[in-house]
Amino acid sequence: MEERKIERPIFPKKAVITAGMPYGNKELHFGHVGGVFVHADTFARFLRDRIGGENVIFVSGTDCYGSPISASYRKLVDEHKYEGTIEDYVRGNHHKQKEVLDKYEMSLNLYGASALDRAGEIHKELSKEIFNKLYEGGYLLKLSSPQFYDPDFKVLLNGRQVIGKCPIEGCNSDKAYADECALGHQYMPMELIEPKSILSGKTPELRDVTNWYFKLDEYNDILKEKVEYLKTHSNWRKYLLNTIEEFLKSPIIYVKRKQLEGITDLEDKLPKHTIIDDPKKASISYVFESLKNRDEARKVLDELGIRFRTGKTLVPFRLSGNVEWGIEVPEKENLENLTFWVWPESLWAPISFTKAYLESIGKDSSEWKEFWNSKDSKVYQFIGEDNIYFYGIAEMALFMALLGINSEDKVNFENISLPQLIANNHVLFMDKKASSSSDIKPPMAKELLEYYTAEQLRMHFLSLGLAKKSVSFMPQVYMKEEEKQGPDTVLKDGNLLTNVFNRLLRSCFYTAQKYFDGNIPEGEISANIIEESNDAILSYERHMYNHEFHSVTYVLDDYIRKMNKYWANNMKAAEASEDNTLRKQVLIDAFHAVRTAITLIHPIAPDSCEMVREYLNVNEKLWRWDYIFEPIYTFMEDKSTHKLKYLEPRVDFFKKHESQILS
Repeated sequence: MEERKIERPIFPKKAVITAGMPYGNKELHFGHVGGVFVHADTFARFLRDRIGGENVIFVSGTDCYGSPISASYRKLVDEHKYEGTIEDYVRGNHHKQKEVLDKYEMSLNLYGASALDRAGEIHKELSKEIFNKLYEGGYLLKLSSPQFYDPDFKVLLNGRQVIGKCPIEGCNSDKAYADECALGHQYMPMELIEPKSILSGKTPELRDVTNWYFKLDEYNDILKEKVEYLKTHSNWRKYLLNTIEEFLKSPIIYVKRKQLEGITDLEDKLPKHTIIDDPKKASISYVFESLKNRDEARKVLDELGIRFRTGKTLVPFRLSGNVEWGIEVPEKENLENLTFWVWPESLWAPISFTKAYLESIGKDSSEWKEFWNSKDSKVYQFIGEDNIYFYGIAEMALFMALLGINSEDKVNFENISLPQLIANNHVLFMDKKASSSSDIKPPMAKELLEYYTAEQLRMHFLSLGLAKKSVSFMPQVYMKEEEKQGPDTVLKDGNLLTNVFNRLLRSCFYTAQKYFDGNIPEGEISANIIEESNDAILSYERHMYNHEFHSVTYVLDDYIRKMNKYWANNMKAAEASEDNTLRKQVLIDAFHAVRTAITLIHPIAPDSCEMVREYLNVNEKLWRWDYIFEPIYTFMEDKSTHKLKYLEPRVDFFKKHESQILS
């Protein structure tokens, strides 16, 4: 059958899908699964059906290094709650994370760990290789910058051992650390407002420490050009591009008008700048040509006792630190005993995992370039909105540098292969932002499976529309009785499968068993059913291409309900008139609807769809989009002898959780 001649999206020949890496100091909460992994897995499964499983690699893993992990481990040891090594601690959490992902039917080719086993070894090798390449290319600089020091404990403090207020104008982050806040804003340590050591509770001192930095600020203009290119030549989400643009502003300082009362010679003391003075605003803006000029202006304002806030702008991106639990940085220019800061090495960790996976299946690990650098391939990175700075700014500039693109180069972005970001907004919990470090504690992903099936949750999380805005996850099982209103919203989308589609499936099987000896009758599919099915296929494909997962669930809802209604109306007429010709036609049409629907549902509810395929007794070509418009007879080994697997009474293909079934 020929599909309608309309322009269809073009998918790459090969693809890598990555999902944000959870820290190795925790189990997975609902946000990890519902905010990132479900979307990444659904798209990876779709692409396998669309371009072939051998052409798709889906990787993620535990982010093993970094100060949060060291701090969590040390706290447990100090409280005598843990006796193993830090590697044991991380490994335990890694296994727990993987177990939960398996229970949610995640189809990762590799769920690695940046410090463990072969993936960890490859990651150490790659980290050193990348550092050397950046160093030799002139993309790094040594920078002595203040680091917080707690004199009571006589130690330099890592990033998470200092808490204060974010210095970025307009930031409403609930927590700010030494050089980044919870919303991903980057700044230098001396800019942090009201810093406190979590060890002593006192204001720490600042001591100069020398580290390696990537010259990220020099890539401001080229990143602006990239954003402009993506606006007109890609399907990147608009809010994502707008967020990236916010970080690409010129260096700026905001000073409240009251701070300037009585000061007359400030203009002469500041380096070259322009002033934005909007009478409607409480602050005056000082805009500088370079980061260096802005930092000189900061010193002037500090000497005058003028309080100020800085704006979002690019600053050198720190590559190294002195956290003991980390990957060693190659020694250069007498800088020794440094380890990689966790954020930069986690950006290239998916490449390490890709290499480890290829090696594990007997391929040369150098083939990673065919997936990451080829024009015929594409990398899709699923992340949370808090990490846009790191993936949308730092990673893009780092990867351009590794491709040999200098900050002043004119780039044809059509000819270079950089990852595409799919950033989701927050999944709130009961209308509030929840995190393991906040007052609102999120339910663990594992806990949810005590009340809902994995596929019910997968459907629900996809339907939330996180591409557009933050949405609240409101499971009634966590509500008090007086708070419950109407049905549980978590079950609404899953009910499409457990109720409506189950009904159609069972009706088809039982009717075939009763009237057609367990066969799917042969015949022409009705034109209107073909048209409805093809429209659903093409709409679904377009939404998948654009990563509009909520729209995918709408297409499925509309299509399945229409086909269910078609069955109910026409089979009722056939039964009333005992018209076997009509009964046969309705069954032919309904099995085409089943064939279409389970192929579209397959990336979302894979295990249940496999059960349907098993009972249909057809081959796995059913999932291949090369045959998406073909009738079910295409997938039978021998039409003349084909029989459905016998379906016992009251068998469900898409199951409800046992807690939802009334005794």
